[in-house]
Amino acid sequence: MWTKTELPESLSYLTPQLIEALIDNPYECPVVIDDRGVVRFMSRYNEKLYGLTQTEALGKHITEVIKNTRMPEVLNTGVAQIGKTMKLGNKYRIVARIPLRDKEGKLIGVLGKLMFHQPEKIRDLYFQLEVLKEQLQYYKQEVNQLRKDQCRWEGIIGDSPLMLIAKKEASKAASSDAPVLITGESGTGKELFASAIHYSSKRARGPFIRVNCAAIPQELLESELFGYEPGAFTGASSKGKPGKFELAHGGTIFLDEIGDMPFSTQVKLLRIIQEKEVERVGSTKPKKVDFRVIAATNKDLSEEMKRGHFRSDLFFRLKIFHITTPPLREIVEDIPKIAYSLLSELIQRAGRPSKRISKEVMDVFKRYPWPGNVREMKNVLERALYVAEREEIALEDLPKEMQGFMEIPRQRAPSGPLKEAVAVAERASIEEALKKAKGNKALASRLLGIHRTALYQKLKRYGIRTSPI
Repeated sequence: MWTKTELPESLSYLTPQLIEALIDNPYECPVVIDDRGVVRFMSRYNEKLYGLTQTEALGKHITEVIKNTRMPEVLNTGVAQIGKTMKLGNKYRIVARIPLRDKEGKLIGVLGKLMFHQPEKIRDLYFQLEVLKEQLQYYKQEVNQLRKDQCRWEGIIGDSPLMLIAKKEASKAASSDAPVLITGESGTGKELFASAIHYSSKRARGPFIRVNCAAIPQELLESELFGYEPGAFTGASSKGKPGKFELAHGGTIFLDEIGDMPFSTQVKLLRIIQEKEVERVGSTKPKKVDFRVIAATNKDLSEEMKRGHFRSDLFFRLKIFHITTPPLREIVEDIPKIAYSLLSELIQRAGRPSKRISKEVMDVFKRYPWPGNVREMKNVLERALYVAEREEIALEDLPKEMQGFMEIPRQRAPSGPLKEAVAVAERASIEEALKKAKGNKALASRLLGIHRTALYQKLKRYGIRTSPI
């Protein structure tokens, strides 16, 4: 080391002890070579990395000390190499190779040093960058698909009793951070409710990540949900990939069609919801993630649990808030508003002339059971928009199977004394249940102890006309 009198003026205020501590430190582990590539200094903290002591390394050519070094390249080119990856020992490190010049600019040597003492920190930074990259890509794909009404309660059309109950429960869920389970038939707007809950919650500024559990192959579902490490399986990206839960950090993950999730994946999902930790496929280190989960399904999860297809502990963990989206046939009074809202959207999107819906068509809409609900109605209206030749959508513009619902004739019960008596009693029970339920078919079916579908079939069989509720 220099003595006090040999120090350059700019360093004259540094003591030899400070200079030694500056150069020989465990965080950078520096190595210095001269213009011939000979090692002039090596930190004692490098001894374990290179298998040589300071004394053994000094005076040797750098290639004899570090087999895979690229410091001679910097010596030849004079160009610094910053942030390069290099394997030292059994770990990859981030290093810098810096050309050293005298006051006249002549190249007199090269300094090699570590940039990060703990490579684990690089790994964490890399994962964060990967998550941000995936989130950006996700939003680019999603931004054109989001509709304005998905972010507002006004986008959920209807003020019938059942719809108001669903909206009220959803509003309560939005003020909480607890899991939500939305159940309802296909096409009843489960995703609309999930979106409204998210954008009305404290997480509204965070991401809203949608996952259709039924659309992803079972063998890929876990890697999509939880992410994977580099080389975790055949065909995996060499860089690894963050999962949907990581992308949902700070926001909400919407698990649609959760009733189709494999039983084995349900076990992992329950643990993630409880512990808020995600472990990528191929990794042994869990990672903390902040998310809110909303799940939806058109399946009867109670029946799925009885069959052993759905875990009861996951079911009860998800249904802290349970919202049921009503089918169209149970909110008949909302049908005109919903129909005109859909028609207006279709007209605007297609750039077609405005059209009205005739009274006869609206009567059919109120009588038709709509097995596909709003999604089916939208398809019917889109077809009618193109086939209607007048300013008004008429009965003949509807599919043939719907036109028969203009009039539903009364049907006599089967002949025979016993069958007729049973039919009379059954019809009386149905009418009494409807009266007690004030026309609410969902409540009436519960009073009768039968499924709603069975009730609709019996209403049709006996020609029982009901109120729109």
